[in-house]
Formats: sequence, C-alpha cells, structure tokens
Amino acid sequence: MGDPFPLPTLLSPTLVAFTIEFDNQAEQQMLHRTTRHGRSAESRHAPWLASLAMWSNCMQFIGEEGLPVRELERRARTRTNLAGMERWGYVVVEPDPSDSRPKPPRSRWLVRATPVGLKAQQIWRPLFGVIEKRWEERFTRDAIEFVRESLGALVSQFDVELPDCLPILGYGLFSKGASYEKRLLDGSTDGTDSHLSTLLARALLMFAIDFETESELSLAISANVARVLDEKGVRVRDLPWLSGVSKEAVAGSLSFLTQRGYAVVEADASGGRAKAARLTKKGGKAQQAYRRLLGSVEQRWQRRFGEKTIRSLRESLERLVGEPASQLSPLFRGLEPYPDGWRASVPKPHTLPHYPMVLHRGGFPDGS
Repeated sequence: MGDPFPLPTLLSPTLVAFTIEFDNQAEQQMLHRTTRHGRSAESRHAPWLASLAMWSNCMQFIGEEGLPVRELERRARTRTNLAGMERWGYVVVEPDPSDSRPKPPRSRWLVRATPVGLKAQQIWRPLFGVIEKRWEERFTRDAIEFVRESLGALVSQFDVELPDCLPILGYGLFSKGASYEKRLLDGSTDGTDSHLSTLLARALLMFAIDFETESELSLAISANVARVLDEKGVRVRDLPWLSGVSKEAVAGSLSFLTQRGYAVVEADASGGRAKAARLTKKGGKAQQAYRRLLGSVEQRWQRRFGEKTIRSLRESLERLVGEPASQLSPLFRGLEPYPDGWRASVPKPHTLPHYPMVLHRGGFPDGS
C-alpha cells in the first residue's frame, strides 16, 4: 500500500471534486458569461460565471434590501472579492441613503443583490443537496454519512469560528493571518448539520493555519507547485498537469518562489523557447520541511482531537479518494463537464490539487 497520504491530500481532492461538480451543474442551469459565452445578445447582461466560494463568502448573505459591507464580512467570517462581484453583475455596492454624511466610509455602504444575482441564488442554494445526493448514489449513503460524521467529530472541536469556505488567497497564497472569533465548545452541535463542502473547507483551513505557523511557504504553494519541482528542472508548461492547478495559479506561485529565492525559472536544457523551473538549495530544504511538517501537524492533531477521530476521518476519505494523483480516483467519475461547459474546452486534469487554490478570479478551486 505504501506510505499513507497526508491528511490534506485526502481532504483537498474531495473538496475540489465536490466544487467542480457543483460548478458544472450551476453553469448548466445559469444564464452567464465567460470568455466563451459572452457575445450573444441573450447573455450580454448575464453575470460572469463564478464558483461555489462566491456563494459561501458573499451571495448567501445578501438580499434585495442591502447589507453593510462590514456586516457582510462579519457574517462570512472572511472577505469576498466585492469589486469582482459587483463588476460581474451579482451585486450593487452603494452608500446607504439613510446615511447623511457627505462621504461615509465604504465599510458602511450597502451591498444588495441585483436581479440576476437573485436568480443565481435560486440556482446555487439547492445544489449542495443535489450534489450530496449524487455522491450518496455514487459512493453509497453509508460512505457519505461516514465522511460527514468523521468531519463533524473533528470540526466540532475547533475553538474558532471558521468561514463556510476557504478564504481567497492573497500574496504568497497564505491562509494564516486572518483573525477568527473564539467559539464556545459546549457540545451543542457536532457540525454535521453543515454542508459537506463546508466541513471539508473548515478542516483544510484549520490544517493550513497550523501548518503555516511554522512554515516559510504557504500550504497552497508547498502542496502544489513546490511539491512537483526538483533541483534538475521541470518545464513550466507541464506544471499545471503535474500539480492540478491552473496556469494562473502556477504563475502566481512561481512569482513568489523566485522572488524569495526558493526557485529559478530559466531556459529549458532541452532547447527551444520552453522555460523550466527548478528549486534552489533553499527551495529543496523548504520542500523537505513541507513533507516533515505535514506529518508533524497530523501527529499533533491526533493528540489534540483524538487518535480515533483522525483515524476515522482518514478511513472515510480513503474510500472516496482512492488514488488522488491520477484519474483512477473515484472522485473523477463526476467531473466530466457538460459538452458546452467551459471545462470541456480545456485539458482534462490528470490530478486534483493537493490544496485548493481559491483566487480572486472567481473562487474556482484550481485557480482557474
């Protein structure tokens, strides 16, 4: 069987697969715009396509009446790409008409859903149940309940109030740094009433926070791009295929790695105009530290949350994930896009990210 996969390597493909399946279904039902579907008269005023994260950090909290910007962030427990959501047509952000100050701070402005934003809500809201039902039919109801119960047993022990989704990653792609409110561990909830994607996201985020308190590199960069590099060199054009994240996510990761001396990008030794990225000695040490720290954090979690809790979570996820590094994983069974979907026009993934790359571009889990 070989060595067991690190816990994030089981959590991440599961969340990414759920999100892609959710997004594919939303795209099929929603009138929208993308670079491929944005020129027809029918879609000219439709919203730009966005991912599940933009529901979780924004649209689930907003109605027609308006909500102050700072209240949106308080409820979501994380920031959204508000400028993007406004530009893409989902919301309007404007001063509160009842505020008589000549220049009220933007935090007091009101966010309200546009008519197309309200229609998007009607499509997004029931899809969590739709996809979870599909997974019950695909993997069996008992298998999904095992995952939910195992996640709930872990997440219910977290002493901070985490968001319903992974936060949008900024420079360096770090998850640490946000301030989360303390929560009372009174046993009033076991967490199993949350969406499956919410439980997965909270478990991943907590692991990333613990990992990054001791790491020079973020878990997102370490688990994806830095993981597949070596000191000999890997062609840059191969990195999306090897890591499971988009060209844009790779570019952002390489920018940080090269600026901080962890990697260099140079002409490929095979000739031509291809570029190759390789780890420096500093990057090689960081890669080794990443592998050690994954095990160290998981061992601490066993002591902190219970060895049985972590063992049960591992067992439940292994049933779903199988082999996360190839299309042999059972998770790929639900990832076939609709023929007219945007993912049908791009290469099929060879692997799923070892940590989701949720970027400002729309919140897609592979940084697309």
